[in-house]
Amino acid sequence: MKVTVIGLGLIGGSMAIDLRKAGIASSITGIDLNPQHATKAVELKLVDSIESENLALSTADVIITAIPVSALVGLLPSILDMVHKKALVIDAGSTKAQICRALFSHAKRAQFVAAHPLAGTENSGPEAALSGLFQGKTNIICESEKSSDESLKLAHKIFEALGLKTIYMDAEEHDKHVAYVSHLSHVSSFLLGQTVLDIEKDEKNIFDLASSGFASTVRLAKSSPDMWTPIFEQNSEYLGQALMEYIMHLQKFHYLLMKKDTKELHRIMSRANEIRRVLDGIELKGKESSISTNPSTGNITINKN
Repeated sequence: MKVTVIGLGLIGGSMAIDLRKAGIASSITGIDLNPQHATKAVELKLVDSIESENLALSTADVIITAIPVSALVGLLPSILDMVHKKALVIDAGSTKAQICRALFSHAKRAQFVAAHPLAGTENSGPEAALSGLFQGKTNIICESEKSSDESLKLAHKIFEALGLKTIYMDAEEHDKHVAYVSHLSHVSSFLLGQTVLDIEKDEKNIFDLASSGFASTVRLAKSSPDMWTPIFEQNSEYLGQALMEYIMHLQKFHYLLMKKDTKELHRIMSRANEIRRVLDGIELKGKESSISTNPSTGNITINKN
């Protein structure tokens, strides 16, 4: 089948690599507004060629959109307008509610699968693409009831080829949960980086004193502002709520620190240690089960090892 990838950065490029390895795509074409990215994607063999929007969309069997969510809201309706009647359109956006609302009444809504693969690094651009990025990671499909059985069947084939484990979620619930477990951590990292830069004017001190703990905590601050600003904007309601709760915890910790209430500080940190149990449980669950699709019936099966 012919696959067209719109957005040839980390997500789109990594998908292209593994779909080619899996033999899913007979050819992969690319679209990217950045001509340097388009050229580099061909040089790196992420895609076979760069085509015009009209040709790439009208002839593709699968279209994967991996561009900023602010662009997706306006672009997806026109993409669906251009695809043929059996084509599948998948998005990989980090927010889902506005995207789903934009396509709510579209005549070809059944050909669209609203997805969010929970994978990535702090790097961007075609050079950041890598094989295995999605292996063992979770993928979320929203509003699956609005996608046709044929679209879901093909989408699952693609997600399984990438190594993703798929779950289903309401679009609003998705945005609420990722505000806490993904978007808030990015905000925290960005602002921790900003705080250290403001205080430590001598960059040599940062280099000399930065521990592995600091490096891992601030890693997300190296992420692309071009990608994350639209995500924060689209999910501002839920992210704002998450930030208020986070700020309340910070203020309480600051108050106890100033009071030198070490007993209460210890209690708070001990309670926070419970996240280890949650995360270890998630990792174990991921190893014990996987989701597969019967290629002949399209039925979804949960396989337990």
